[in-house]
Amino acid sequence: MPTSSPLILVINSGSSSLKFAIYPVGERKPLASGLAERLGQPDASIRFDVDGDKTRFPLSVTDHQGAVDALMAFLKEHGWFERVAAVGHRVVNGGERFTESCIVTDDAMIEEIGTCPFAPLHNPAHAIGLRAAVRAFPALKQVAVFDTAFHQTMKPEAYLYALPRKYYRDLGVRRYGAHGTSHQYVSHETVRLLGLDPDDSGVVVCHLGNGSSATAVWNGKCVDTSMGLTPLEGLVMGTRTGDVDYGALAYIAKKTGLDVDGLERMANRESGLLGLSELSNDCRTLTEAAQAGNHQAEETLDVFVFRLCRYIGALTAALPRLDAVAFTGGIGENSAYIRAKTLKRLSALGLDLDEEANAGVFGGRSGIVSRSRKPVAIVVPTDEERVIAEDTARLAGLLPVTA
Repeated sequence: MPTSSPLILVINSGSSSLKFAIYPVGERKPLASGLAERLGQPDASIRFDVDGDKTRFPLSVTDHQGAVDALMAFLKEHGWFERVAAVGHRVVNGGERFTESCIVTDDAMIEEIGTCPFAPLHNPAHAIGLRAAVRAFPALKQVAVFDTAFHQTMKPEAYLYALPRKYYRDLGVRRYGAHGTSHQYVSHETVRLLGLDPDDSGVVVCHLGNGSSATAVWNGKCVDTSMGLTPLEGLVMGTRTGDVDYGALAYIAKKTGLDVDGLERMANRESGLLGLSELSNDCRTLTEAAQAGNHQAEETLDVFVFRLCRYIGALTAALPRLDAVAFTGGIGENSAYIRAKTLKRLSALGLDLDEEANAGVFGGRSGIVSRSRKPVAIVVPTDEERVIAEDTARLAGLLPVTA
């Protein structure tokens, strides 16, 4: 790789963290990556990963700007600062205003991104990261890549709620989905790995982690997804309910006196695997407990799997044909236990678990985990940062990143 090759800096800013990766234009793998965490706390730190060598340093300035300043120093130390040609940012929700990746032109656009009402836990943090990057790299193009953009190909039949239409027309209340960059990457990579026809293929992608979602993809485009207006709808998650009857929430509110904010907090932060198990939101902890005989942990994982299988079946109905089910995300890539329980429930779709193959796929590996060949079950590690780097390179007018 020429030393003059331009670089794309990818930033994923959270409320108390800032994840980053540095991609040479045209390359599939990053030069370096890292994570600043516990931002705003006295023990804030930043970790840099270069060729498997990980180093961690405390941050003297513990906010997002301090993290970006430390990242700039790191880039200069390695002789990469002058080669950064554009900065790409992950943004969870673009609403109907931002239907595809775009160049951020001014602070008013950053303000609009930060105040999106449909991702109140995420978008304000993205705006903070955007502003910090603009201050650090004022001459570079800043590109916002939206998780919701991939789902904009859904038809009204898939994204409209059966509410009075005025709430969609006046307030934008509809299904937007999430994890779009992951679903885009994994669906395309599944087609490539299995040698499917990109113009005649149906894939259901299961992005499973603390936040989980599933998406039906036909010919590379989203036709339906499990998440809705916010990242709360759909699958059971680490601390989120997923689908729940509104009547159940109304009943809880009447009986307990919880207000809207209290209900929202309960549904987002106290439910899911954590609330049902009363033990942990971590699938690894629950798996160990279930295998050790903890009935409540086992039952919780059964609920997680049952909901997932229900959605895989429903999403299959949105496709003309199902060629593959792809597992990704922290749980999808690493939990042979969850994949096995899921595939054993999906025999009606023609899926047949390969126990030995399934047990051997974890830790960043990809591989087929079914005996069936149509449809196929496959594990595909996600690479959301690479999708952001590709879009950023394209919009910045640089050489396209190799697909």
